[in-house]
Amino acid sequence: MTHPIARHGRQKTPNPIALVGRFLVVAAAVVGVSGAAFAAFAAWSVSSEVQTVALAGDMAGPPAQISAIDGGVNLLLVGSDSREGQGDAYGDTEGNLNDVTMLLHIAQDHSSATVVSFPRDMVVPIPSCPDPAGGSFDAMSAQPLNVTLSYGGLPCTVLTVEALTGLSIPFAAEIQFNGVIEMSNAVGGVPVCVVDPIDDPYTGVVLDSGTHLLQGADTLGFLRTRHGVGDGSDLGRISSQQVFLSSLVRTMKSSATLSDFGKLYGIARAASGNMVLSQSLASPDTLVSIALALKDIDLDRVSFVAYPGTTGGDGVYAGKVEPLYDDADVLFAAIAADQPVVTADPGNTGVGAVVDPAAAAAGPASSAAAAPSTTAPADRSAPDATTTPAPDVAKSVTALPQSITGQTAAEYTCSKGNDD
Repeated sequence: MTHPIARHGRQKTPNPIALVGRFLVVAAAVVGVSGAAFAAFAAWSVSSEVQTVALAGDMAGPPAQISAIDGGVNLLLVGSDSREGQGDAYGDTEGNLNDVTMLLHIAQDHSSATVVSFPRDMVVPIPSCPDPAGGSFDAMSAQPLNVTLSYGGLPCTVLTVEALTGLSIPFAAEIQFNGVIEMSNAVGGVPVCVVDPIDDPYTGVVLDSGTHLLQGADTLGFLRTRHGVGDGSDLGRISSQQVFLSSLVRTMKSSATLSDFGKLYGIARAASGNMVLSQSLASPDTLVSIALALKDIDLDRVSFVAYPGTTGGDGVYAGKVEPLYDDADVLFAAIAADQPVVTADPGNTGVGAVVDPAAAAAGPASSAAAAPSTTAPADRSAPDATTTPAPDVAKSVTALPQSITGQTAAEYTCSKGNDD
């Protein structure tokens, strides 16, 4: 049975004893594990402040058990630029646009994970989306991806990305500015390398060359800066963000972070008042099960890539990003087949990032596999991400087209300042 789209609303405050009990169960499950971002996933569920929303097609069912989730995962993470309830620090800009849109895919056998970043300025078709107030919004043929959050909320962003990729996305989360700040504080900051100075008057980010422990508002500013990195484009910002994300994965892999109950509880409290979760993520068992699926994935099998696009077009693409659908088909065919992916050439990190000179001097970063092979382009209208691969068969690695930039979590990279 399909549930109607629900208005955002706060869940009832649980019994304090039950709340403590739930936290202890979640924390106990997480502490012995060494996955990438799962401590945050597990901790979100312990707070009474988390808001939930139903995605189109959400199905009711029994919660997962406290073990690695059975099969693969597609989870969409959306960063909102809404100022509502965020205080006076970010100005009084109205609206609610998705600043960041990222898709996490975990393979069926939990051997690899891929994170795809979608340019916020990329012009794409937007399907008809449910109106939270009732009814539905008309489909649109060409609009920037970042309007979907204001058009139909998180469910609309999910529907748009599903149509764009051909993948089913049952899990989704939306995080606001303060959530990013507080969660970076909770993990104790993330070390980020900057190879060229960053000076962005729009976000106030000023960073000299070198390694910086980013925390609090500095983290948010770094993730949001566009004019200060690469060529000043949305594509440059994505590659700079991937410098942060790969370092975050390495940081969260450390046993010190995962065994620190104070940090785990801090992450839970940080996320609670600044997130909207799909109802499919509201169960603590589901959150922990997804987390546990990441625990044994090697750093060189965690890939961060950008949806391919170009700038400098005209018409509806003037000043925006035009998607390269054929190249994207190669990426999503690999994801649908649960194949690990690598960039076409080592160091193809995009205009906002470069290989860390210190890492380059020490030798090439480990690759995801020795013999990459390309796959046939996918049919965007019908790929199935739920097919379980045959057991005991070594997977080939898909070498992506040159237009798809990115890196693995095993590669040490630096953000590149915009020197224009």
